[in-house]
Amino acid sequence: MDFKDYYKILGVEPTADDKQIKAAYRKLARKYHPDVSKEKDAEAKFKDASEAYEALKSADKRAEYDELRRYGQHGQPFQGPPGWQSRGGFGGGQDTGEFSDFFSSIFGSRGNGFGGAQGRSPGRRGQDVEMELPVFLEETLSTESKAISFQVPQYNAAGQHVSNTTKSLNVKIPAGVADGERIRLKGQGAPGIGGGANGDLYLIIKFAPHPKFEVDGENLIINLPLAPWELALGAEVAVPTLTGKINLKVPAGSQNGQRMRAKGHGLLNKTGQRGYLFVQLKAVMPKSSDDEVKALWQELAKKADFDPRENWGR
Repeated sequence: MDFKDYYKILGVEPTADDKQIKAAYRKLARKYHPDVSKEKDAEAKFKDASEAYEALKSADKRAEYDELRRYGQHGQPFQGPPGWQSRGGFGGGQDTGEFSDFFSSIFGSRGNGFGGAQGRSPGRRGQDVEMELPVFLEETLSTESKAISFQVPQYNAAGQHVSNTTKSLNVKIPAGVADGERIRLKGQGAPGIGGGANGDLYLIIKFAPHPKFEVDGENLIINLPLAPWELALGAEVAVPTLTGKINLKVPAGSQNGQRMRAKGHGLLNKTGQRGYLFVQLKAVMPKSSDDEVKALWQELAKKADFDPRENWGR
């Protein structure tokens, strides 16, 4: 079963409002309606547009789809987040009525969420669980799952808390996740009572402090120590990144505090692109100097004919 990016099908951004989504659907419906269109694959494109609109026109459905969209890429095989189960009750590969198997796996064959109102349990929904999840910056770039454990409350039939159990999951960190972001894992909270639905697990992403990098949105900042003569004469320095090292050429005459940037070496954003690595140049003086070195500094001071405070205080 392949993932469908309904925003891409309609040709709108994920931030599009209801009016834009409706307008995009109407435009495609007019263009590809099988009764009037002579376009190749018009019927299939009309069906895709109708399915996309059905998924995005409702605020509830759209919110649920947006949760799963973190884990899919258009046209690629789809595997949902940990604990996610298809509502269509099948393995994919067939068409269930009006819309595709992918649509039915999310919303049920009728597209009415949770398999339809008639399938909802009269029991009480389980309690939601919230936990802070420390994440290393390197893990935000990884495709590997992260093992987590958390406490889930257990209740008796009367709704009284009786114990806690430890639950373990393997969680894939979504691309472009931000510090402080709240991620929901549906159905991974406390079990429902009397046949009610399970609660949800909410993960609060907390970036672990890094010894070298500071985070600024999707960008990273690193201080690069340089000797005064490296700033003056220029240098080529190996600078660490989250995935290795890059060679950075520091131009002659660079200034202390000056920033240089390396494209594509920051954090991932929501579109799957990486931000910048900003390299801040930092002059570092030798801790001690012998008489010969001091004499060289004194000679430089005489020959440089340079007053760093020439315009200072004016």
